[in-house]
Amino acid sequence: MGNRGILAARLLSCQPFERDLDGPQESAPRLPPPEGGKRTWGCPSFSSEPHYTAVLNAAFHTTVAQLRELPADSLAEVAFAGRSNAGKSSAINTLCNHKRLAFVSKMPGRTQHLNFFRVEESRYLVDLPGYGYARAPKDQKHVWQALIGGYLGQRPQLAGLILIMDVRHPLTELDRSLLDWFRPSGRPVHVLLSKSDKLSRSQALPVLRQVRAELLDAGFEASVQLFSSPKREGVEEAESVVRGWLGVSKKNPAQGEEAG
Repeated sequence: MGNRGILAARLLSCQPFERDLDGPQESAPRLPPPEGGKRTWGCPSFSSEPHYTAVLNAAFHTTVAQLRELPADSLAEVAFAGRSNAGKSSAINTLCNHKRLAFVSKMPGRTQHLNFFRVEESRYLVDLPGYGYARAPKDQKHVWQALIGGYLGQRPQLAGLILIMDVRHPLTELDRSLLDWFRPSGRPVHVLLSKSDKLSRSQALPVLRQVRAELLDAGFEASVQLFSSPKREGVEEAESVVRGWLGVSKKNPAQGEEAG
């Protein structure tokens, strides 16, 4: 198995460092400061209208179980990845202002295929299977490995990756493995530190700065933001990133948007 296969397998395997998803939650980790301790980061601006409603209209298009089933008409795609139970499906639903576009399950690992959602003609959001779910059957993990590894490594239409991390547990070893594996593609990464409503601002802002600094020190040119589906915080910023990658302009509300 090559390096890519090994890293993809690791993302989906039961590792000793796996957290018990049903166990007690830990506080946000203290990440090491930048070398020299001289780098400073500006605080993000919080919108005076936290309940911004996204108008990124999308509709379910197809479910892909094998790479040969990928949409042939696609011009641009944005993939959503994240550890199981990090809030990936909720983030997709919030960005599209839809309650059940992506299925939100209380059982991590429910997404088992690549789910494509059409935003505009030939432009899609792609919901990838959550990684790191230790309770998934071994044979199912092998299927996920082929799908995730083959798609992220070989899909020319992939414009960028949205990586969702729980703000209370950012940059797990599995997240780092995915970033290392995805780095050679040269495609952009935008990190959503989800569930920011679970922390106070005084707790969340240092985590945001620390994640930005650590990624920069590691050579990743990834953008990072706080995100909360229940509070709809960070939706406008994330939507703007997705639209830019897809090449989809934001229409005037009076014009409306059509999907499907």
